[in-house]
Amino acid sequence: MTALLLHNARLVDPEAGTETEGGLLIEAGRIAARFEGPIDPELAERVPPENRVDARGKALAPGIVDIGVKVCEPGERHKESFRSAGLAAAAGGVTTMVTRPDTLPAIDTPEVLEFIRRRANEVSPVRVLPMAALTKGRAGHEMTEIGFLMDAGAVAFSDCDAVCVDTKVLSRAMTYARSLGALVMAHPQEPTLSAGAAATSGKFASLRGLPAVSPMAERMGFDRDMALVEMTGVRYHADQITAARSLPALERAKANGLDVTAGTSIHHLTLNELDVADYRTFFKVKPPLRSEEDRQAVVEAVLSGLIDTIQSMHTPQDEESKRLPFEEAAAGAVGLETMLPVLLRLYHAGELDLPTLFRALSLNPSKRLGLETGRLAKGAPADLVLFDPDKPIVLDRFKLLSKSKNTPFDGARLQGRVLMTIVAGEIIYRVE
Repeated sequence: MTALLLHNARLVDPEAGTETEGGLLIEAGRIAARFEGPIDPELAERVPPENRVDARGKALAPGIVDIGVKVCEPGERHKESFRSAGLAAAAGGVTTMVTRPDTLPAIDTPEVLEFIRRRANEVSPVRVLPMAALTKGRAGHEMTEIGFLMDAGAVAFSDCDAVCVDTKVLSRAMTYARSLGALVMAHPQEPTLSAGAAATSGKFASLRGLPAVSPMAERMGFDRDMALVEMTGVRYHADQITAARSLPALERAKANGLDVTAGTSIHHLTLNELDVADYRTFFKVKPPLRSEEDRQAVVEAVLSGLIDTIQSMHTPQDEESKRLPFEEAAAGAVGLETMLPVLLRLYHAGELDLPTLFRALSLNPSKRLGLETGRLAKGAPADLVLFDPDKPIVLDRFKLLSKSKNTPFDGARLQGRVLMTIVAGEIIYRVE
């Protein structure tokens, strides 16, 4: 690996909560030195001129660790492959994808997991860490071989949006996961109430005639999970907290010492139920978009640190599954490339600063998964993103590198563009 020197950068340090002028020296895939102010002559001598990058005052931050990315291999490769997802991630400043097991078939055996790991290592330019299913076939009847799957490389266990209805099965799976120190990632929803819902209940859903679910379904599902976490002591991460009514329960769980963290998605931080407008199916996500009051409460929870992580919840869907009546259309949106410029809406609105954003995008996900990434400290892996937070862009979904183009931000005027993505000291994406 060649040495690389980045200077004249605006260092966004989520660990210290600071923004400073300076640069980084990268050697052997790690941060060998960090300096403040102008380029350090002694460090510059260690790097040939062609390997010195003048950041021109742009922001340099730890690479994004995106928990909950759906890559549709095996089973639906026409929607997204590891190659296309990896290229999209690199263009979006994502250096680590933590992939979901809701594939066809589900990732519920060591053999399927081994295929996933081998395929990802062959074609993806970014790091790929796979999750595995918590129950076989994500059917909620019988737990998977959690120990064997951990040995095969699973970093967490989740049935994704297939919420386990049988509480006894879930409690046994959590107990077994606790004995092995495994992380369980859950989708907090009361499954019966939320079945078939396409919108959040309220005046808007009623006027549009859409089948809806109360935000209390999220709170009820989360309360059940917290009771099981208290009973079993398992390490637990909620994939998406999207409703204000769930936040007091999350706060209580943390105050009571439970090993609980929570995330939310870019869509629930930047959109609300009114964006659905006249049945625009690219805005159909799961859980459904919430009220503006809920959105603001979730943003405040990220600012305070109550919600730990932000993720894209990248869910590719083909045109055929989206070009349907709103009730019948598939839920989900791609987000690997849109994640950073969309979240910079919150930065430009003065709601979140850059260190706080990258605390939720990089540092906290790394901590939860026990990774070394997410930091700008000496010795940390050189997984980095250089971006211009002020660059105006108009998003064109047909220019996205994902195979599927189902984004709600098509045509949106945004500010922020990734200029360079570095993984293990190697430049994998660069805007010339």
